[in-house]
Amino acid sequence: MINLTPHAIVFQHVDGSRTTIEPSGTIARVSTMETLTGEMIAGIPVVTRSTGEVTGLPTDGTPCIVSGMVLSSVPGRTHTYAPDTGSTAIRNDVGHIVAVTRMVAA
Repeated sequence: MINLTPHAIVFQHVDGSRTTIEPSGTIARVSTMETLTGEMIAGIPVVTRSTGEVTGLPTDGTPCIVSGMVLSSVPGRTHTYAPDTGSTAIRNDVGHIVAVTRMVAA
């Protein structure tokens, strides 16, 4: 499994042990397009955002870890996962994630 995020991902297993998957050096990204809506809220412009092309994913079926944003842009893609940063993530005393216990599939 390759890590296509810029961060080391630490997984905590059921037995309490941890495995770290370091970044591979390649980052999977999704392009975004922003459009001004013409709306203003308290003098602040409002935009809509849509996603476009995803780059940096393997084409050979290699299992990979990507960001949640990339994952949401490739629904149904096999062997593609994001760290589950929801309620089961392990956080330090200031709220930063130090490990995850699950992955989310596309």
